[in-house]
Amino acid sequence: MTTIRNQVQLIGNLGSDPDLKEFGEKKKLAKISIATNESYVNVKGERVTETQWHNVIAWGKQAEYLEKYTKKGQQIAISGKLVNSSYEKDGEKRYKTEVVANEVVLLGSRES
Repeated sequence: MTTIRNQVQLIGNLGSDPDLKEFGEKKKLAKISIATNESYVNVKGERVTETQWHNVIAWGKQAEYLEKYTKKGQQIAISGKLVNSSYEKDGEKRYKTEVVANEVVLLGSRES
């Protein structure tokens, strides 16, 4: 059971083109946001769709893959782990949760 600890799998659409940063000669970081949708029927019988946004980061070859093959609106699947961190901005402590991707799979695009 230890192999499934802290594992996240998401299928969704990119909210923007990947934001790529380079550190040193060969270290790359890509930041993306993925929208996932969930639909249900409420008590009035109306179909409701809720969208959740997920911040995802990828390092190295996964970052290069995202940079080269993905764009805003494209549907992708990612597998990774959740990472929580905190930082201080304007004297206020802030928290963020990101998915660190270790696998990325292209599924298509909104146009297809």
